[in-house]
Amino acid sequence: MAKIAFLGTGLLGAAFAQAAAKRGDTVAAWNRSPYKAIALAPFGIAAAQTPADAVRGASRVHLVLKDDAVVDEVINAARAGLSADAILIDHTTTLPALTAQRSERLQAQGLRYLHCPVFMGPAAARSAQGSIMVAGSRALFDSVKTDLAAMTGRLEYMGERSDLAAANKLFGNAMILGVSAVMADVLTLAQASGVDPQNAIQLLGWLDLNAMVAGRGVNMANGNFVPSFELTMARKDVRLMLETAGDRPLAALPGIAARMDQLIAAGHGAKDACVLGIDAVQ
Repeated sequence: MAKIAFLGTGLLGAAFAQAAAKRGDTVAAWNRSPYKAIALAPFGIAAAQTPADAVRGASRVHLVLKDDAVVDEVINAARAGLSADAILIDHTTTLPALTAQRSERLQAQGLRYLHCPVFMGPAAARSAQGSIMVAGSRALFDSVKTDLAAMTGRLEYMGERSDLAAANKLFGNAMILGVSAVMADVLTLAQASGVDPQNAIQLLGWLDLNAMVAGRGVNMANGNFVPSFELTMARKDVRLMLETAGDRPLAALPGIAARMDQLIAAGHGAKDACVLGIDAVQ
């Protein structure tokens, strides 16, 4: 099996490292807070004092870090120990523009780099579930495809464009956070209405969100706003929601109402409520 390194052993990085050790890889780990890497010793993972020590002799170096600045800092710190053929596999959620710059810069410097953000939590990482997206050199991806596939339930190669996985990661997280905000508002409405929160969440399970994406989402992307649920009627429903909530805090609905008011004032009230996305597709 391979000798690999994990730089960054927070919740996700530690889970990835544990799973790799369980698969039989020889794993070294480094974390800015040393105790987090030391805590992995029961899994047969060697804690390194520096990034350079962790990556020495490793064929793959997985980065699971906080942000762009930390990624750049840690890669620079690791360089002294990097093998010439080592592949940097960056799972960090980063800004697309900076990801593209980083990929171009590292390639020019002779380093092998793939951006591979994920949709998974620690439990999924330990059991090789969830999704990994990959952007960068096709040849480089092909060389590690089998290894990455062992880490996840779904592996998607996005293409040679180095910032494409970073952009799609933000798309997915926007949906996750947006749905979470709306669910929070649903629970606020349930509280205001004297309805058990579990019952309110059960109702949401009746709704087919995948069908909404395939229907209304595709219409939005195509700029098709032929009405099946007119914006003015949707705005009336949001008014009812706001009145029901009263002075309770809301995460998403006030912003939705404000955007609807802008669009109605601009003459879009008779279009479908998915006209909320009109400025994105014009």
